[in-house]
Amino acid sequence: MDLGIVGKRVLITGASQGIGYAIAKDFAREGCRAAVIARREEKLQALVEQIGGREKGHAYYAGDLMREGIPERAVEALKADGEDFDIVVHNIGGTLEVRDPLAPWEEWFRVWRFNAGVAIEINRLLIPAMQEKGWGRVIHISSLAGEQLRGCGPYGAAKAYLNAYTKVLGRAVAPSGVVVSAIMPGSILAEGGHWDKVQKNDPAKLADYLRHHQATGRLGTPEEISCFALFLASKYATFAQGAVVPVDGGTM
Repeated sequence: MDLGIVGKRVLITGASQGIGYAIAKDFAREGCRAAVIARREEKLQALVEQIGGREKGHAYYAGDLMREGIPERAVEALKADGEDFDIVVHNIGGTLEVRDPLAPWEEWFRVWRFNAGVAIEINRLLIPAMQEKGWGRVIHISSLAGEQLRGCGPYGAAKAYLNAYTKVLGRAVAPSGVVVSAIMPGSILAEGGHWDKVQKNDPAKLADYLRHHQATGRLGTPEEISCFALFLASKYATFAQGAVVPVDGGTM
C-alpha cells in the first residue's frame, strides 16, 4: 500500500528504544527521512546507521527534552538545512516513578511536562510551517492509562490531558490540512520497559495480569503500535482530526 509519505521528513522523540525505535525504523522503511531525539547518543547513532545513515537523510539530536530550552534547540539543530518537518511523532513519556496522588504539585507538574508539556512546546514550533504548506501530521503516543486511570495517578492524569489536548488542537488546525491524532497503547513488552522488568523479576505477577486483564493473553509489541503511527501519518488519515485510537489487545 502506498501511504503517500515517501520523502517526508519525520521528527520522532524518545526514539532510542521501544515504541519510538520501532516507529523510526518503520518510517525509514517507508522512505521517510527520520530525525530522532533521545538522551542516549550511542543508541541514536546506532539507530541512524541501521536505517541508512545521514546519506539517506536521517539525523539525530542527543539531549534531555525535559531541560529548559532543549526542545527548541533540538528542533533548530535538526532543521539546520532550513527544511521543515512534515510529520512529528511524540513518544516521550512515563511515570517518572511518581506514584503518590498526594505528591507535591511540582512532581505532578514534572510528570505532566514529560507526557504532554514537551509535545505542546514542540508543536508550537512545527505546526505553523505545516499550516503554511497545507499538509502535516502530528501523532502523540498516549496510553490507555489516560482512560482507565489505573496505576500511577499523575501519569494517567497527564495522559488524559494529552488526549484532551489532541482533540482540542486537532479541531483547531483541521481546516489547514494538518491532522493531529493520538495512539493509546495498552501493555507493551519492550526491552528496558516496565513489563520487561516485571517479566524478568516477577513472572507470577505478569501471569496474573495477563489472565485477568488481557483478552489476548499476551503483551503487545512495539511493532504493533508503530504500524498505527504509519497509518495516522499517511494520506489515508485525512478524516482523523483529533482521533484518539486505543491499541490495547482487548485490555480489561
